[in-house]
Amino acid sequence: MRGWLRGHLGVLGVLAAWSVLEAGQTFLTGFALAKALDHGFLRGRPGTGALWLALAAVCVPLGAYGTARVFRALAALVEPLRDVLVETVVRRGIRSAIRGGGAPHASVVSRLTHQVEIARDAFGGLVLVLRSFVFTSIGALAGMCALAPVTLLIVVPPLAVGVAVFALALRPLAARQHRYLAADEALAAELGSLAAGLRDIRACGGEPEMTRRAADLIDAELRAERSLARWGVARAAAPALGGRLPVVLLLACAPWLLSTHRITAGALLGALTYLTESLQPALQNLVHTLSAAGTRLGVVLDRVAGPDLPESAEGGPEGVAPVRTGAVLEFRGVTFGYGGGARPVVRGLDLAVAAGEHLAVVGPSGIGKSTVAGLAAGLLRSGRGQVLSAGLPALVPQEAYVFRGTVGDNLRYLRPDADPDDVLSAAELLGAGPLVAALGGLTGEVDPGALSAGERQLLALTRTYLSPASLVLLDEATCHLDPAAEAVAEHAFAHRPGGTLLVVAHRISSATRADRVLLLDGTHALCGTHTELLRLSPLYRDLVGTWSPAAPAGRAGL
Repeated sequence: MRGWLRGHLGVLGVLAAWSVLEAGQTFLTGFALAKALDHGFLRGRPGTGALWLALAAVCVPLGAYGTARVFRALAALVEPLRDVLVETVVRRGIRSAIRGGGAPHASVVSRLTHQVEIARDAFGGLVLVLRSFVFTSIGALAGMCALAPVTLLIVVPPLAVGVAVFALALRPLAARQHRYLAADEALAAELGSLAAGLRDIRACGGEPEMTRRAADLIDAELRAERSLARWGVARAAAPALGGRLPVVLLLACAPWLLSTHRITAGALLGALTYLTESLQPALQNLVHTLSAAGTRLGVVLDRVAGPDLPESAEGGPEGVAPVRTGAVLEFRGVTFGYGGGARPVVRGLDLAVAAGEHLAVVGPSGIGKSTVAGLAAGLLRSGRGQVLSAGLPALVPQEAYVFRGTVGDNLRYLRPDADPDDVLSAAELLGAGPLVAALGGLTGEVDPGALSAGERQLLALTRTYLSPASLVLLDEATCHLDPAAEAVAEHAFAHRPGGTLLVVAHRISSATRADRVLLLDGTHALCGTHTELLRLSPLYRDLVGTWSPAAPAGRAGL
């Protein structure tokens, strides 16, 4: 990667040149505020103060223009990386196919589409965040130097320590993240084998040995998780040391600065503005992005540019074959029944759900809506056909599960490294903000038995929103919420960045909000918009006509 970057120094130079405008905007944010206060408002010259503030306002569109140009230049850096990765995947896939004497391995298509795109997006995000942090820091520190150089003696040391702590923890943190994932995968594989062979294990009296093996893997995952948590403290400490501690120190030293060094009130306010409005958010964004996108980029690069692919083999398990371009979920001729001689609940279903799409599944009660969700989540295996997914699915059932522990533990269960601000923002988006506050915030204790069914659903929905899943399946997961709260939750998931939503609807309002509606009637499926189905399907018109806001979910059968 370093050698590749050295070959694109010209593009990096263009990015740096346009970033100077952003640094200039940062500089004037605090500088103009200080001058407006010292030379304007505190001296009884409101016109002078307003002119300084107007100068700062004029620089905002200039900074935005520079940022827009940065995005244009970024393409010249990111797209060549994508081309290199594609070439690498194709070359390795062809080589492995030649060695194996067959077609390229199925994972080649996944690497060419999903994984390469993840690498491109993650790399672009890292470049933007690193560039923004560097030039924001330059602009802020230059402004503090221009206003009162002595403030740098208070601000720079903790900022440098915070950045250094994070930089030193980044590599061990990534290594322990990989180790934890490997331990988790090993445990899941072992438990899957044990579940499949439970009858044979009991018949052969192998329980003690199998218990020991499972316990060893559980202990290994626990050790990996604890190690990851310890290094996660260092990551959390970086924003506190580099972003929040300087504010405290500057306020504590304010009397000394004002009396001994005779800095002005405007200079002190300007320094605080640089810290709270520029340096602190930039450092927080840097830590969050490098921890999340940096880890994803490292994992994908290891897979794409790492060891050669396995030798070719025909066929493959359900869900491994590539979905069509632009799709996240596909059903290809899927038929499923509960038992060998049972009548199929789903018969010959063909469906493609596009990335970012919002799909509602409706039909009479017992027609197979939850079965479709279970198949999409991988909890059920189709008897015939294929269910293909291009991303990680997350299924939220009707009866939401929460556990004893803190609110934060429950909400961060699927994303342990989630920033507290991100968790609280997600709760607000899902309409769970008042509930979180009533429980005492993220540190409040959760008693599952003391919560209503709707409150448990709000916590489960927020947990899923924070998860890395690209496909969210809501199987009547909002049935205990009122229609307004349900609309808030579905709107949040429908506009979740990079997410796709499938809703098993129990109110017709869910269908009217969806991009498309899948209607099941027991013999075939019909998919279209709400308006199209009203025109084409008597069953759908009947379902819509029997629904009312006060009616229980089962009456209309949605």
